[in-house]
Amino acid sequence: MRKLTRFVIIVCSVLALNACIAGRYMSNYALTPSPHGIDDIERTRHKADSLMPGSTAWYDGLKARGILKDTVIAGYRDFKVHACYVPAKDPATAQGTALVVHGYGDNHIVFLYLVRMYRDDLNYNVLFPDLQYHGYSEGDHVQMGWYDRLDIEKWIPVAHDIFQDDFMVLHGVSMGAATVMMTSGDPLPGYVRCFVEDCGYASVMEQLDATRKQSFAIIPPVVLRSASKVTRKKYGWDFQEASSVLQLAKCDRPMLFIHGDADDFVPFSHLQKCYDAKTHGYKEMWAAPGAVHANSFAKHPEEYKQHVRVFLAKVKTMY
Repeated sequence: MRKLTRFVIIVCSVLALNACIAGRYMSNYALTPSPHGIDDIERTRHKADSLMPGSTAWYDGLKARGILKDTVIAGYRDFKVHACYVPAKDPATAQGTALVVHGYGDNHIVFLYLVRMYRDDLNYNVLFPDLQYHGYSEGDHVQMGWYDRLDIEKWIPVAHDIFQDDFMVLHGVSMGAATVMMTSGDPLPGYVRCFVEDCGYASVMEQLDATRKQSFAIIPPVVLRSASKVTRKKYGWDFQEASSVLQLAKCDRPMLFIHGDADDFVPFSHLQKCYDAKTHGYKEMWAAPGAVHANSFAKHPEEYKQHVRVFLAKVKTMY
């Protein structure tokens, strides 16, 4: 019996050690991918054009004319964070301000289709930042939306000071959508009127587990729990607390939920989980037919614009 007990202890110790090592690797793999900076911007310019042809030429043209500008502030934990901003197509009749948030591994230039939609089609002012560890922003890891929300809460008054209007919408895609949902549960200025989330995940733990099942099925769930502990020790947060659904439970302002029904990266089931988690205030849902991850606009551009346009018009009648 003593030998068996000793054997079990040795096996458990080896498994625990291996899980710890694998957890450290998984945390590093997920949260510290390729460095950001100029190369990152150049790498993704083609992605912006694939989502809406001509986006980078539009961006470059506005920048060359001094209409689209850059700004930098001290973000959460004092890392320098970067954003671009551009006034509405007709500033005199601007409908409000949109703060557009990009996804994992992307940057401010990737979702120019949303910036163009808000500026050119809906006549909104737009501010669109680089999240920490993305684009031109500093940072020591990808924050998966959780600490990113604290940077967004710094950008909100900056955008308000620039454009001086009393209607702001936060709109994010993928990790940016999770960032928006996580932000929505915090105390915010009254001029933040509503939110649009496009294919965001219910929580970091659920999303990383879905990724594990899709791409690393051989890795047991215990490794993910270990990675969460490593992240807590190293960065001060863990995968469990980084939850969109917990934040949505505290949100009482209007929100539009969008998700492609063919999305298998952030599973389509997350749409209903997030929608159901918001129990206070107005909400709408649109499942984009046949759209894969972060592809709802590219698949249905006019329908996408119309859903956002109608939602914002409804919200304006509520105030």
